[in-house]
Amino acid sequence: MVLNGVKAIFFDLDNTLIDTAGASKKAINEVMEVLIHKNQFREEEAHKICDMFQSKLLHESLDSSKMTIDDLRVQHWEEAMKEIRPGDQMDAARDCYFLWKTRRLQLMTLSESAKAMLCELRKSASLLLLTNGEKQVQREKIEACGAQQYFDAIVVGGEHAEEKPAPSIFFHCCDLLSVKPEDCVMVGDNLDTDIQDQIHDTETKTIKGIHHQQ
Repeated sequence: MVLNGVKAIFFDLDNTLIDTAGASKKAINEVMEVLIHKNQFREEEAHKICDMFQSKLLHESLDSSKMTIDDLRVQHWEEAMKEIRPGDQMDAARDCYFLWKTRRLQLMTLSESAKAMLCELRKSASLLLLTNGEKQVQREKIEACGAQQYFDAIVVGGEHAEEKPAPSIFFHCCDLLSVKPEDCVMVGDNLDTDIQDQIHDTETKTIKGIHHQQ
């Protein structure tokens, strides 16, 4: 495979290598069935609870000195359920969270074509997985899909002071692989969160970006 001088390729994880959105949607649908048939919520109530949970995910802020990410997300479910039905919802919230988490991880897989692509690319370039997000959540996804074996290095944004698209994390990745920014390509699904800053930063703008749309 001819890569025109590219020595390293950085890959995003979510919605680039694995279908995170699709897995999340299927997992939410399974939780909705539990809410309706086990917890006796009406269908429209179950929809509202799931919508509130997903909204809380988008705006969550974890203080790891006070709670784990699992505890925080159980709390998201509990708060959403209490909006519909006041009272003690902790047991139901735990059930919903761990069903959602377990099924979502089970559904996060690398396709055979993605595996073949990574193996072929690795013959010609170093590969690095660069993903944003809370460290436990992202590490669990990486383990679930078995991505480790296809990469020379893995960098999780939540384990560093800055995440993509900050220049510092790209410099860190380059250092790990002993390559220069101009010899690298970043492959992701979102220009703003994957590499936008690099386009405007005169020192690192030579990192090339490939926008992968699923």
